Amino acid sequence: MNTITAILVLCSSFCFAQQNQDIEKPIRNLFLGMKNADPELVKTAFAENAVLQTITKDGTVKSDNIQEFIGTVSKFTKGDLDERIVVEAIHTDGNLASVFTPYSFYLKGKLSHCGANSFQLVKQNNEWKIQYIIDTRRKENCKEIK
Repeated sequence: MNTITAILVLCSSFCFAQQNQDIEKPIRNLFLGMKNADPELVKTAFAENAVLQTITKDGTVKSDNIQEFIGTVSKFTKGDLDERIVVEAIHTDGNLASVFTPYSFYLKGKLSHCGANSFQLVKQNNEWKIQYIIDTRRKENCKEIK
């Protein structure tokens, strides 16, 4: 009985780890595309009608246009944009995933700001896509993420 339990635990751990990698893939591609100044890779991370928002210091929620954001990436040189994240939590229910990631953002090698991202992802055609991002941004109390 203990051997069967151990095998089941091992198999479920592997399946859970693989699911998390699949969920993280568009998030990792977003930041890799930014770092490589590759708007096409950035575009693949998003669902068709994705939403991008930021919470300002005074609590106002500011919306950004995804297509404009993708276009901005192409205006930089490889290595100029470097957002480093730590995945703190992933929650799923069917075709919905929620991912929380503190981050540090570097512009041309210099720490620019930090905060946290909250991603909502949807699974469409067996592929996870970012449907919604909301983030915070601050310049104080930033911890560098390697």
